[in-house]
Amino acid sequence: MNEKQRLASQQIKQPNSTDVKSDANDNLDRLKQMSSDDLISRYFQTTYEPPNMRKAKKRLKKDVDIHYDFEIPEEMQNIGEGKKFMIRTYGCQMNEHDTEVMAGILTQMGYTSTDDTHDADIILLNTCAIRENAENKVFGEIGHLKPLKTENPDLILGVCGCMSQEESVVNRILEKHQFVDLIFGTHNIHRLPQLVQEAMFGKEMVVEVWSKEGDIIENLPKQRKGNIKAWVNIMYGCDKFCTYCIVPYTRGKERSRLPEDIVQEVRHLAAQGYKEVTLLGQNVNAYGKDFDFEYGLGDLMEEISKIDIPRVRFTTSHPRDFDDRLIDVLSKHDNLLDHIHLPVQSGSSDILRVMARRYTREQYLELVRKIREAMPNATLTTDIIVGFPNETDEQFEETLSLVEEVGFESAYTFIYSPREGTPSARWEDHTPMEVKKERLQRLNALVNQQSADTMKKYQGETVKVLVEGESKKDPDVLSGYTERNKLVNFRGPKSVIGEMVDVKITNTKTWTLDGEMVESAVEVN
Repeated sequence: MNEKQRLASQQIKQPNSTDVKSDANDNLDRLKQMSSDDLISRYFQTTYEPPNMRKAKKRLKKDVDIHYDFEIPEEMQNIGEGKKFMIRTYGCQMNEHDTEVMAGILTQMGYTSTDDTHDADIILLNTCAIRENAENKVFGEIGHLKPLKTENPDLILGVCGCMSQEESVVNRILEKHQFVDLIFGTHNIHRLPQLVQEAMFGKEMVVEVWSKEGDIIENLPKQRKGNIKAWVNIMYGCDKFCTYCIVPYTRGKERSRLPEDIVQEVRHLAAQGYKEVTLLGQNVNAYGKDFDFEYGLGDLMEEISKIDIPRVRFTTSHPRDFDDRLIDVLSKHDNLLDHIHLPVQSGSSDILRVMARRYTREQYLELVRKIREAMPNATLTTDIIVGFPNETDEQFEETLSLVEEVGFESAYTFIYSPREGTPSARWEDHTPMEVKKERLQRLNALVNQQSADTMKKYQGETVKVLVEGESKKDPDVLSGYTERNKLVNFRGPKSVIGEMVDVKITNTKTWTLDGEMVESAVEVN
């Protein structure tokens, strides 16, 4: 047992708030006295093994174990009594879902949540690594939080999520932000109680990042936001290794939850009154491909369609894995919504090839044709990267023509952002940024026009809206989404929040709809 472990075990046996506070102040003083080189050297000798991209890429043919025995260690069950936590979340729905799990764990440890950084005893930044801008925001926030650590040495400040899986990020924190107490990644969220324990009672910054993915932990607590819509994670990781994408490195290989565990979770949500669930996965329609039996997303959706829940969505799809079975199931069940987010990334087969997307423009359009044939009213949205290294004018024009041909009703559009550790980040790029920005403007103008044209078709129509709450801009206005994911604003009584109501559209905008509630249409549950 090293000195840190001995100190931690002694403190845990008989925790004393006065002693803990004193230790925290002593630890901060020690950090201030150490040089950055000494600090990094000490971490390498003791607790720190840097995340490794090469390790992360290895996909061993190892069975993934599933655990149902998660529990908070006895000595940490009430450690948060009278204390508060705050989690700031960046990035995708998966990060939001991870935040719900961490919030659930901390709540079981006795903590309560707060939105005020000055009230928090634990602050976690749950980070995103998809684009450089996201990383810059996180490091800016770390800098803003430094004075809080000076004011309150007992504050535990942690960085977690996808950024923590990058070696360069961890090294930057070690070198420039030694006041951070805790760094952990995406594969060991279930160890949050033990990590908080080490941060409280240990003498050093706690760094625990697993380069390769772990097992599936089934009974993790969750503190969901609201009781109307819920995310249900059905799988983890991605095996596609697109040349621009960091996700396979930060999230690991594809691991699917068992169907019975997912179905049970959705049933519980339905029993609690949730009206909508979204099935999540980095590559959600690769679900089941890692099983040793034949079972896919279409089979899972078929089972979930039988549960008494009004709306079921899923995200995010990869065109290569969108099969005929899934299309057939989606076309047959009313509660399986036909709003499909289908990232294309580029309309050029040449660019798709160097992206390693493993489908062509023609194959994507054939998939769209199949979807439209089975679901004529399907709403298609997408992701598009502009300015991939050395993209030509002709290749960009192919993207514009594909957007028009498919008729996307909205799109997330981005200028290519190189991510360290991915193949494309090493390539020379001769396309000027000014050209990329001009292309993005042209693409956005086309997408905006297509969205506005689609919205105009709703004028005078009556749509069914799941009311989520007050509008962000006006508390006297309610807002919610249609089955096709259109945001609708209207006036109505607060009592309909959480219900399905019919709304007649009176005004259309580029991205939203205004309407009047048809009061007789309020559903009674």
